[in-house]
Amino acid sequence: MTSATTGNWAKVQLHRPLSALHKYNKDHLGGSKPSVVLPVRRSDHKVRAASNFLSIDSSSVITSPSLLSPLQSANKQVPPVGSNSGANHVSPQWNILQRAASMAFDAIEDALLAKERQQPLPKTADPRVQIAGNFAPVPEQPVCQSLLVEGAIPESIDGVYLRNGANPLHSPVAGHHFFDGDGMVHAVKISGGEASYACRFTETNRFAQEKQLGRPVFPKAIGELHGHTGIARLMLFYARGLFGLVDHRAGMGVANAGLVYFNGRLLAMSEDDIPYHVRITSSGDLETVGRFDFDGQLKTSMIAHPKIDPETKELYALSYDVVRKPYLKFFKFSPDGIKSPDVEIALKEPTMMHDFAITENFVVIPDQQVVFKLEEMIRGGSPVVYKKDKVSRFGLLRKNATNGDDIVWVECPETFCFHLWNAWEEPETDEVVVIGSCMTPADSIFNECDEDLRSVLSEIRLNLKTGKSTRSPIIRDGAEDVNLEAGMVNRNLLGRKTRYAYLAVAEPWPKVSGFAKVDLQTGEVKKFIYGSHKYGGEPFFLPTGNPVVDGTEDEGHILAFVHDEETWRSELMIVNASTLKIEASVKLPSRVPYGFHGTFVGSDELTKQQ
Repeated sequence: MTSATTGNWAKVQLHRPLSALHKYNKDHLGGSKPSVVLPVRRSDHKVRAASNFLSIDSSSVITSPSLLSPLQSANKQVPPVGSNSGANHVSPQWNILQRAASMAFDAIEDALLAKERQQPLPKTADPRVQIAGNFAPVPEQPVCQSLLVEGAIPESIDGVYLRNGANPLHSPVAGHHFFDGDGMVHAVKISGGEASYACRFTETNRFAQEKQLGRPVFPKAIGELHGHTGIARLMLFYARGLFGLVDHRAGMGVANAGLVYFNGRLLAMSEDDIPYHVRITSSGDLETVGRFDFDGQLKTSMIAHPKIDPETKELYALSYDVVRKPYLKFFKFSPDGIKSPDVEIALKEPTMMHDFAITENFVVIPDQQVVFKLEEMIRGGSPVVYKKDKVSRFGLLRKNATNGDDIVWVECPETFCFHLWNAWEEPETDEVVVIGSCMTPADSIFNECDEDLRSVLSEIRLNLKTGKSTRSPIIRDGAEDVNLEAGMVNRNLLGRKTRYAYLAVAEPWPKVSGFAKVDLQTGEVKKFIYGSHKYGGEPFFLPTGNPVVDGTEDEGHILAFVHDEETWRSELMIVNASTLKIEASVKLPSRVPYGFHGTFVGSDELTKQQ
């Protein structure tokens, strides 16, 4: 099997151009720009199988520079994507029976791969689409100090900006969705106007085992678990587990989506596992402490978007299960990390629940039309399904509830919000107002669809007295209507009425060409566009004023990683949130792929880190 230091990428000629695939600048690579890559495992029979499927010659197997740091030369001997420079693959110590079982399971997997390659992959599971261009992974980057800064970093910014993302350690051998990649955190430490940068994998249980084995073995929830081959992959994985070749008991999650700093700990999360504790070192580097169950209190997975109430400092969270009831649980943690009992919430079926919202008194829980139906795999389909005849609804549960029966459900037909930006109460009308981006088609992120994706910033009003709802777009000027996804409000006003939201301009989808400052009262939109060939991700709003005391809700800065697809350089942009004028740009030593969600840990908080 290929090891973490000998994996290769096969260079292929695609049958269609992919606009997401861009080339390196010669100044960075010292040679010609690479063409499109598709990952395959390298052993003779597997390369031959891939060659037959892709109509390529196996002699073209190379270590592709298109997935490496832009400062690494294409002519140098470099570690494969995701590997630690200089790290050695350590073969597991298996007995004779285990080695025989491993060989048998590998042969079964080879046959499964050969069968899978007889059919084209959907775009939502094709690695040539999902991890192409700047969606492709990068190796770890040790701390680089004294980075070049254009402009001046505001004095108020003192701490570490961190952003999570999906970064597969190994090249995929079959289907792969962007959400499937291993978690990698990118960190920029800022102090006294100077900046450093580092990026590190979050060393999950899954990551550690696959690093030791030298290849991917854990099933990928979105990219691989489709139809009969998905069932076969699950059976193969658990069969390996029976022989002690893999161990899923310590979690299967990738910790690639959310980040939260709570009670002195930075937590990296994905909703398929409990969080992982990542420590920020004094130099600005990152190290994984381990899987964190809140000192034995957390027994189930936790979604990647917990909420911290800005006044009480309590952390609120949900956990959903796709196999057994109860399908949904609510719980919270006191500021010092003491967990409340689980509140079980009755659902008829397991539902995709990536995000939720809080108000001053309520938790707002979406129960929408994207559901999990594992039986669909038996019929050859995806277990993530859009259920057309289901009526979407929002549940309102008091924060101090101890019984799920107290939840109040308000129907809101044909509504799917992947993310909710804020919510608040308006007692004068008996309404809870929810701000979210309503996405159509609802399951287009997970399942291939011919219809163009739309993400409309919307105001949803839930009337507690009548049980009715209304939904309306916030931006009413058609000329300003754009896809808005990934962003935030001033976190000091989370759960309270806010006027502004800062959201990614997700165009051309799935890239982000800039961000928008939206007035939630008037619908006015002001945009900051990153520039020609430049794209980014979530805009992170870092407040400097206190909106509760002085009313300066938009006083602060937007921090965003931005990548230039023409020069192949990445930077951290710092933009004044009030004026939308750029104040500083931190030039980064290596490429930062497009990713997910971030947070900021101030220097005062770092002193209390556990």
